[in-house]
Amino acid sequence: MYLTYVLSTIRAHQRYRRTLRAFTQLNDHLLEDVGISRNEIDVIARRQYSQ
Repeated sequence: MYLTYVLSTIRAHQRYRRTLRAFTQLNDHLLEDVGISRNEIDVIARRQYSQ
């Protein structure tokens, strides 16, 4: 049970890092097209992490 929790947490953090990396690589114009600003990237990535 504990191992499942640890693995789940690790996978969630990997999703967070992957999402963060993907959004930070976009230029400002593409981010605007998606409807987010640079200062929202971390919030969006953390939302992914918490799911």
